[in-house]
Amino acid sequence: MKYLVLLAFVAIIGSLASALFFMMKDGRDGKPKSSNMVRALAVRVGLSVLLFVCILAAWKLGYIQPTGIPLSN
Repeated sequence: MKYLVLLAFVAIIGSLASALFFMMKDGRDGKPKSSNMVRALAVRVGLSVLLFVCILAAWKLGYIQPTGIPLSN
């Protein structure tokens, strides 16, 4: 599970980096702007939502357990 989350974070950061690249590159030297940056940001949002849903499903199915601060009565 740790490797799956790590892979998802790397993909999210990679998508964010490609959006930055397209933001800096597109629309220069008289070329028209393309929708590559918007597409890369949409992929990043989709990956983030998918990661959240997968973590929530893994918690509900018992694959992962919360290890935060214990509740006191």
